[in-house]
Amino acid sequence: MPLPPRIDVHSHFLPPFYVEALLVNGHEKVDGMPAIPEWSLEGHLQIMEAANIQESILSISSPGTNLRPDLPSSTVIDLTRRCNAYAADLKRRYPAKFGFWASLPLPDVPAALEEIDKARAEGCDGFSLMTNYHGSYLGDPVFDPIFARFNELGAKVFIHPTAPCMHCSQGETTWALPLGDRYPIPVFEFIFDSARTAIHLFFSGTVDRCPNVTFVLPHAGGVLPPLLTRFTAFGALVPGSKGIDAKAVRKQLGEQFYFDLAGTVFEGDEGVVGSGQLKALVRGFDISHERLLYGSDFPFTRHASAMILANKMRDGLEELFSEQERGAIYQGNAERFLHEKA
Repeated sequence: MPLPPRIDVHSHFLPPFYVEALLVNGHEKVDGMPAIPEWSLEGHLQIMEAANIQESILSISSPGTNLRPDLPSSTVIDLTRRCNAYAADLKRRYPAKFGFWASLPLPDVPAALEEIDKARAEGCDGFSLMTNYHGSYLGDPVFDPIFARFNELGAKVFIHPTAPCMHCSQGETTWALPLGDRYPIPVFEFIFDSARTAIHLFFSGTVDRCPNVTFVLPHAGGVLPPLLTRFTAFGALVPGSKGIDAKAVRKQLGEQFYFDLAGTVFEGDEGVVGSGQLKALVRGFDISHERLLYGSDFPFTRHASAMILANKMRDGLEELFSEQERGAIYQGNAERFLHEKA
């Protein structure tokens, strides 16, 4: 059966100069994976044709454009600018095929504010942020000016996981990887870090202060769904702890957040359809089909694997949703979301 048409909000590009920067800065096995995946415009167009992807919204994946905590800010600014200009050129050349989430040279806030304006002038569809920047998580006060600007713009913010980090003494940063290099970081640390930064955005008040910002959480929210009740109820159950309004969080999730379906959001056993992570999210926490978006995670999910997951998603969505709802998840929600004006 042919795959339904779709818009891919979670797909990546790796221009040659970015791959070179990864290699120079010690990321030849990026995030503990066996190798940097191959990417080309031709290969991207091929997966789009095979999976019936009408449009891909491109972004730089982990580790982003700030490749080491000791890199000069000027180097990070330059790499970020080149990546955004490359994506903008693809959008100009293929306006019906590509959009892009612009990267920012964080944690350099003044430079990031300048890049926001440059990327908007080039036609970016929103902004891609890593879950943390060398231990500074998105709810940290250092990023308040960025989110204030996003709120002014009514910006769309795509959050991508990266390796968890933490600050140590004397301003140094270290990986927060208790299991070291025994497992590739995307296997489970990515989905933990997505939930960590999402919860921090709520607890820090960032979401409250930014009602005009719309967020996209990857991989169906990572491990956020089973933590929702825990972090919203904690203040009421533990005297003296920081509380949060559970009803407000549920409302904000339903109005300001989208969830992309990249990765293994359905149970993997043969013959099992409709069960797994996505079912827990939509049935367990009453998340509307209108908040779901398709994502391939190409090329970090290779062509063959992306097709396997696309077919599994087709079967799983048929089990959970009506034909009209499935059309919205694949395409309609993204069309509405991307074309909403602030």
